[in-house]
Amino acid sequence: MGLARPGTGGTRYYDLAMAAFAVVLVLSNIASSAKIVDLGVAVFGVPLAFDGGTLLFPFAYILGDVLTEVYGFRAARRAIWTGFAALGFSAGLFLGLALLPGEAGWAETVGNDAYGAVLGGMSSGGIVLASLAGYLVGGFSNSILISRIKVLMNGRFFPFRALASTLVGQLLDSLVFVSVATLAGVFPPELFLSLVLTNYVLKCLVETLVLPATSALVAALKRREGIDVYDSEGKYRLVG
Repeated sequence: MGLARPGTGGTRYYDLAMAAFAVVLVLSNIASSAKIVDLGVAVFGVPLAFDGGTLLFPFAYILGDVLTEVYGFRAARRAIWTGFAALGFSAGLFLGLALLPGEAGWAETVGNDAYGAVLGGMSSGGIVLASLAGYLVGGFSNSILISRIKVLMNGRFFPFRALASTLVGQLLDSLVFVSVATLAGVFPPELFLSLVLTNYVLKCLVETLVLPATSALVAALKRREGIDVYDSEGKYRLVG
C-alpha cells in the first residue's frame, strides 16, 4: 500500500484517532482520581478493587495499537505526546480551580475538602504524574513491540501481535502507575497489590474482548487510507 505522512492531508482519519486518544487519556485520569470501585470479588484473598479509569484506559492502548499498526510508530508517538499535553493542560485547569476562592453556597454544600477528595489526584498532579510515568513506560513499550513484531512477521497475525504487546505494556503500565500514584498519596498503600492486579487483569480483559473490533477497525483504516506503514528502519526514538 502507499505511504503518507499523517497530519499532512494524506490521511483522512489520523487526526480523529489522535483526538480520540487524547480524550480517552484525559477522561480516564479524571475517573481514576474520582472513584475506587470494589465489586466485592477477591482472587486468592486479594480484593479486586480498581480505580474508575481502569475500564476506560485500555482504549488508549487500543487506539495506540491502531495508530501504530496503520500509520507507524512515529505517528503513534505524536499522538502520545499530544495526549500528554492535553493531560497536562487538564491538570493545570483543575489545579487552578482548586486555588480559586469558592462561592459561599458552594463552599457550604460542597467545599474544598470534597473537591480535593474527589479531584485531588488531578489538581495536585498525582494521577497525572502516575499516568504519564506509566504510559511513558507501558505505552511506548506497547507501540515499539507491535511495530517491531509487525516487521518480523511481515504484517501478519495482528491479533497475536496486539495481544502480546498488550500483556507486556499493560503490566509495566499498571506497576508504574499504581506505584507512583501510591507514593503521591492518591491511593492508600494497603490497596497497592489489589490495584496492580485488578488494573492489569481488567485492562487486558477489556482489550482481549474488543480485539475482533480492533482488528476490523485496523483493516478498514488500511483499506480506506490506502496506507500500511512498516517501521523497517527499526528506529524508535521517543522524541524527534
